[in-house]
Order: sequence, then C-alpha cells, then structure tokens
Amino acid sequence: MILSQSVAVRCDYFDSGRCRSCALLDQPYEAQLADKQREVAALLPEPAAGWSAPVASAPAEFRNKAKMVVGGTAAAPTLGILDATFSGVDLRECRLHTRGLHDALPVLAEFVGRADLAPYDVTQRRGELKHLLVTESPSGELMVRFVCRSQEPVARLRKHLPWLLERLPVAVATVNLQPAHKAVLEGEREIVLTRAATLAMPLGSSAGAVTLHLRPQSFFQTNTAMATALYDEAAAWVADLAPASVWDLYCGVGGFALHLAGAGGSGPARRVTGVEISNEAVRSAEHSAAAAGLEGVRFLAGDATTYAVNAAAVDLPDLVVVNPPRRGIGDQLAGWLETSGVPHVLYSSCNAHTLAADLAAMPSFEPVRGRLLDMFPNTRHYEVLVLLRRR
Repeated sequence: MILSQSVAVRCDYFDSGRCRSCALLDQPYEAQLADKQREVAALLPEPAAGWSAPVASAPAEFRNKAKMVVGGTAAAPTLGILDATFSGVDLRECRLHTRGLHDALPVLAEFVGRADLAPYDVTQRRGELKHLLVTESPSGELMVRFVCRSQEPVARLRKHLPWLLERLPVAVATVNLQPAHKAVLEGEREIVLTRAATLAMPLGSSAGAVTLHLRPQSFFQTNTAMATALYDEAAAWVADLAPASVWDLYCGVGGFALHLAGAGGSGPARRVTGVEISNEAVRSAEHSAAAAGLEGVRFLAGDATTYAVNAAAVDLPDLVVVNPPRRGIGDQLAGWLETSGVPHVLYSSCNAHTLAADLAAMPSFEPVRGRLLDMFPNTRHYEVLVLLRRR
C-alpha cells in the first residue's frame, strides 16, 4: 500500500542503514516536491506563462526497473547491492519497485538456484551471474536479463527457462555478457533466450496509447507514470505550435518523436527525425514506428550535435526537441541552436543546473512554458520540461 504524500515512506533498509540510495526518504513527499520546485524556480528564468504546478509521482511502487547486483550463493542468492566488503545486501523488499517486480524477485531468486547460477564473487573473481535486470511493462509483462561473465550458464538457463515462464509473465529473457572485472552494469553482447526480443510498453489510455518496443539494451525512463505524463505534456504544448517538421535529438527509443509524430492518434501526422547515438535504441524506435504505421518519422544512429551542425539550412525544422543526459547539450549545440533560426525548442532536462547553463548560451530564446515532473521521488533528482521560443 502506498502511503499518503503528506508522510514519509518507511523503509527498513533505509532506517537500518543497509541502503541509503533514497536520500530524501525521511522527508514527507510534499516537502520534497516543494523543495524541488523552489530549486527549479531559483535556477531557471520564469516562463512567460509561469510555472505549471509540478506533477507529483507516487512516492512508492513507481519504479518499473530493478537493477539488482547478485551476491551470496546459487542456493541462497542476494538480490540488491554490495556493501563495503563486497558482500551481498538483499533488497527484494525495496518499496520503490512496482508490485509486479516485487512479486517477481523471489521467483527469480529461486530460479538462480534451480539453474545453478553461481553469483560473481568480486573479491575472488570467480562465479558467473553479476546482475539481474528486470523491467515491467504497464501490461505486467517482464523483460529479464541475466548479466553473466561468460556463456557457460547459457545452456542451463535454456534448460530451466520453461519453469520460469510457467511462473512469471516473462516476454523477453536474455543473457548479457559482461566479462570485465570492473563496475560496469552490462556488456555489448546479448543472447536472446525467448522468441520475442522486445518488450511492448503501452503508454497512456487504451484509445490514445503510444506503444514503445524496448530492446534489451535500450534505455527507458524508470517511472512509467511520469514518462507518460512527460510525453503527454510535450504533445499538448506542441499541438498549439502545429509544426510541420520536428527534430528529436537524443531521441532514445523515440518517446518524444513518436508522440509528436501522431502515434496512437495523439495528433496530426508530421515529419519527425530522431537522432540517437545508441544503435539498440534506434532499432527500438524504428520497430515502434513501423508497428504504429508511421511513414513520416525516421530514426538515425549518430551524434546529435554532429547531425545538427552539418544539416543544410534549407532542411531546418520548425521545432527541435532535446532530451540530453545530465551534462546538457553543451556549448556547440547550444551555439548552433542560437544562430540556427529554428523558431522553437522543447528541452527536457534531468539536471536544472546544466539546463540553466544551456539557456544562458541561447539568449535569443525565452521560456514560454515550464513544468517539473517528479521522475525520481525520494531523491534530489527530477525532470523539467521547458518550451522555448525565439525572441
């Protein structure tokens, strides 16, 4: 049961000091949200229409992805994190995970034993299973990825997989190979164990849902409700502009691009180009566009800044969407946008400090609308969406 937003979420792991990842967990959620809004207002210029009320998240049971370090033994694995001595700390009862993830973790722990998957011992540099990565879609289906040191366990995983499929709604199961002895979450090679290789993520109402098809190594926001709100807000703002063409830079799996291109009946069809450095993310986006029957949208694998600065002036869009990593878009892309003549920019940021720096580098633009979406409750992080127009 999710607690009232006026009180703090209680967590035994936090109270005992076993896990302090949720740095704000001892603060009432309403206070967290108010502090975040004050920070945004202090860092960024006020939009012409003022700041819209922040979008609150459920303070618990919101996280659609479990990234679990596997410790202990095959017979008694821990799923969670490693402590200072590299011993496993089990976090199966984490309050952040969706109910589907919470219920799946004990079954997956049993599966580790059945398949005799020896957890990787960091100090001894032996064992196989390093991480367990599990994503739940809004429909309840799961993508389960076993990050292993080598291919040695693959045959056992295939042998015991039917047992797992009988007990959990696993749509996609894979083995990711990460042979290096270093703190890297996953490797480059993925071995798919199931017939399906993508997890369908329908976002929004059944009538107007946009479905993203996630491949194993493609990124998606960990808070499905907030991601849906973010894309819906963007689509509503852009509908008022009615651009004929859009660039979505740092497009990821195409969340903004597909919503703005009219997938799911979310608006008029328009020409949209998405650019993303990750090949896996581009493959996911292309799959989603094809499944939605969108002919006016295309996705390219490449560097967003390089794509923009090399574009011909005659091909410039009416709107540029940027959704960069925490470092922001940087001086080169900000400088290009400043002089490009593009009339509108939609900027989605997970770091208001770098957003402020990027806005300072684009003085020809002014914020028209702005809204904070609490993508990461119980932490100091959040997402902020701003619509900019050329003065």
